[in-house]
Amino acid sequence: MSTRKKWLVALMTVVTVLIVGVAGGSFYLYHFAFEPTPKVLNHSSSKNKQTLKRNQAWLKRVDKQTWHETSATDDLKLVADYVPAKQKTNKTIVIAHGYMGNKEEMASYIRLWHRQGYNVLAPDDRGNGKSEGNYYGFGWPDRLDYVKWTKQVIRRNGQSSQIGLFGVSMGGATVMMMSGERLPTQVKAIIEDCGYTSVGDELGYELKQLYHLPNFPLLYTANWVAQSKAHFNFMTASSVDQLKQNKLPIFFIHGDQDTFVPTKMVYENYRATSVKDKQLWVVHGAAHAESFTKHPQLYTKKVATFMAKYLK
Repeated sequence: MSTRKKWLVALMTVVTVLIVGVAGGSFYLYHFAFEPTPKVLNHSSSKNKQTLKRNQAWLKRVDKQTWHETSATDDLKLVADYVPAKQKTNKTIVIAHGYMGNKEEMASYIRLWHRQGYNVLAPDDRGNGKSEGNYYGFGWPDRLDYVKWTKQVIRRNGQSSQIGLFGVSMGGATVMMMSGERLPTQVKAIIEDCGYTSVGDELGYELKQLYHLPNFPLLYTANWVAQSKAHFNFMTASSVDQLKQNKLPIFFIHGDQDTFVPTKMVYENYRATSVKDKQLWVVHGAAHAESFTKHPQLYTKKVATFMAKYLK
């Protein structure tokens, strides 16, 4: 074999290995990030777990209803807990949970809002809890599902309903992504806690943190897999872009020690919306989703005061 042919064979071998490697890496990234499989991603303190356990016990025994909805895409059956206020009210908080979470994981926040006198609707996102689906939407397809949930609140509780949106982590991103949609006029305000700027940003950050790999090409090829399997383009899933269309009052919360959704993202999210009624609280000493745990009384006061200003 001539030297030229040897070089061509070697080059083809390298290219083949690269293609196979990228393809395998793309499917692995999709499998790891998007499919509901067991993962070890623990960012909760022991105190947070103890508090959550108590509040989950409360959620089990409190008077509540099971609501159902059909997803905006893919025709999935979704499930939610609806906890009515002790005293009848037209004010409802819709709560969005975090990555790998479910409505039970939001028990502490459900109880927080219930204590403030609100009805609370806490869905399981597609692919989570009791809802159907074989993928996590990272808030992007879910934002349209939550629009449908708000409309169900209005159908059930009446046109005089007043609705606040609240989400933590992926749920924070979900309510920010909702902000750019055409929402019912009954939706009055948004509170997001430690949500990311975009799905691509968050996955790219984790790709670097966990595997020390650059975004290109793996993030882009994994997006092709996601479009095929989960039917959405996660590279267009941007909280920042949606916030540019936002017209609602919004409160941003983030821990200054967050290394899962880096703190710098909250500043970009905050700058993205031009509404006058916006607030930012960067919580000293709080890691990811720990702001409530670190300062429960102050957190409750701040979020309750903000929401009460717009749900009158």
